[in-house]
Amino acid sequence: MPAPSSAFSHHPELEGKITDPRASFFRNFNIATVFSEKPELQWVLDELRSDSDREDSRMRTLADHRGGDLWVFAYGSLMWDPAFHFAEVRRATVPGYERRFVLKHTYGARGTREAPGLMAALDHGDCCEGLVFRIAAQDIETETEILWRREMIGHAYKPIFVAATLGDQTITALAFAANHSSDVICPDLTREEQICFIASGAGFLGTSMEYLGNIVSQFAALGVVDEDCSALLQEVEDYLAKPT
Repeated sequence: MPAPSSAFSHHPELEGKITDPRASFFRNFNIATVFSEKPELQWVLDELRSDSDREDSRMRTLADHRGGDLWVFAYGSLMWDPAFHFAEVRRATVPGYERRFVLKHTYGARGTREAPGLMAALDHGDCCEGLVFRIAAQDIETETEILWRREMIGHAYKPIFVAATLGDQTITALAFAANHSSDVICPDLTREEQICFIASGAGFLGTSMEYLGNIVSQFAALGVVDEDCSALLQEVEDYLAKPT
């Protein structure tokens, strides 16, 4: 079922801007099925986590959850397409971390080996604005299995718990941060490389530029201007507008 209207009580402007989990590609995402239908991406299967490794990660991480409902911090595509059922969504800020475009994507979703894409990862820094979603305690088992199948498909992220600020309240939230031991996390990309990858990256989920545009759009609905994302999007648009 879709999120109840009460889930948007703090942010009614987001109702209708978050994909109904029932309609999400990731709700029933099956790695083997997706890649078996794309022979050119068969090599990717060797780069992904096994089902048992992914499940072990989920169980180890949730062992640190103190019980009750679970908050999940979203800073990228989870902000508009979480795929899991949630009871509440709130705007939040996580100090000590930043949204950085350092995930060089070649696995076919928003980029390929021939034309890499670029996506965001949560990395150490000043602070990061985003959303937090509250998963009801009775739904944690089912919904985090879906979440792990989506976020922990490869080795780009590591699950952590962070302090997230909601107005004058601080909560603990699950987040997926950059795993610097992964080859796909590239913290030393130049600005020119970032622009090029975002401008050219495309795959079965869409383009890297759409991904960045969606972040800017979701913040706009909240009346938030993310200067870094807005500037990067403008630079990509300017790059594409240049005569060839």
